[in-house]
Amino acid sequence: MELREYRLDEVTINFDKKRVPLSGAQRKNRQGKYRYYGAQGIIDYIDDFIFDGTYLLIAEDGENLKSKKQNIAQVVEGQFWVNNHAHVVQGNGLCDTRYLCYLLNSMDLSGYVTGSAQPKLSQANLNAVTLYLPSVIEQMKIAKYLYMFDKKIAVNQRINDNLAALLQCVYQQQFGNTLESASTGQLAGICDYSRDKVAVSTLTPSTYYSTENMLTEKAGAVEASSLPTVAQTTKCAVGDVLISNIRPYFKKIVYCQSECGCSTDVLCFHPKTPDLSAYLFCTLYADCFFDFMVAGSKGTKMPRGDKQQIMTYMVNIPSSDELCKFNAVAVPVLSHMESNRVENLRLSALRNTLLPRLMSGELDVSNLDL
Repeated sequence: MELREYRLDEVTINFDKKRVPLSGAQRKNRQGKYRYYGAQGIIDYIDDFIFDGTYLLIAEDGENLKSKKQNIAQVVEGQFWVNNHAHVVQGNGLCDTRYLCYLLNSMDLSGYVTGSAQPKLSQANLNAVTLYLPSVIEQMKIAKYLYMFDKKIAVNQRINDNLAALLQCVYQQQFGNTLESASTGQLAGICDYSRDKVAVSTLTPSTYYSTENMLTEKAGAVEASSLPTVAQTTKCAVGDVLISNIRPYFKKIVYCQSECGCSTDVLCFHPKTPDLSAYLFCTLYADCFFDFMVAGSKGTKMPRGDKQQIMTYMVNIPSSDELCKFNAVAVPVLSHMESNRVENLRLSALRNTLLPRLMSGELDVSNLDL
């Protein structure tokens, strides 16, 4: 596969001038259905859009430019809004937009990033990034091949989102109102915070959770890019529920289906009894719980939930018979969601293994019928 050298600005169209940042107060008064993007993804939903189509968003600033704990580029489709923390580009006739996304995420861009306290990839430095590109036809074939993995991952995630929504419907129907046979009490009556420790040496990137690899809007988590350097961290058991305690309005939540560990910035809720696990997850998954958590959070720039206040959240405490009825539905649903999550981890790992070999031309897709 023949590769040609280009500067990024030779093969892209830049739309940064169309970006419009909105403050938190402005967004609060403009809530709606349209995605509002920052450097690393969706940070809110508002009432209007400024982009309509397929674009590539590239982080302009933030710690992730140095650590690369998450991808710095993402393809976004449809109608959406972007603030001034993400560059907005499209490929021109020399470059396929989706291929460029995969290429940038596989590259080391540290030489183009300035600043230490607040890393920044300026538009001038982004434009100067050196790219080695095959023909557009080959780019499109490689991108289409890799995108097959991403589409399957997205389908599994949508299935899990729908299963979680279904589970919430069952939960609300059975426990949404005060039950005659149930007592009402604080969250502390059905769970505790985990205080056990686990050796970091026993963890893997797929069994460690931090606020960096947990996804917003209740989308679960991806594999961690690295493990902490400390000897021990919080131990999480099967049936525990994890919630990121930093910026709780991002709604990052994970249900533990295996033993794992989490950082100190993640709250690990441990049910008092095993049969409360699914009930606890659905209780904490509800928007009203996150609203309660946000209302009691402390700090402005980097708000954190108040651990004591969180445990005062009022819940119904159902009987064993009610839990048995609920678990008959919830446990199989959660098991299926876990199977989809594990499959997504395998697909992501396989895609990431193939990506550099495809980009370098080591693997030839020219004869594949895609």
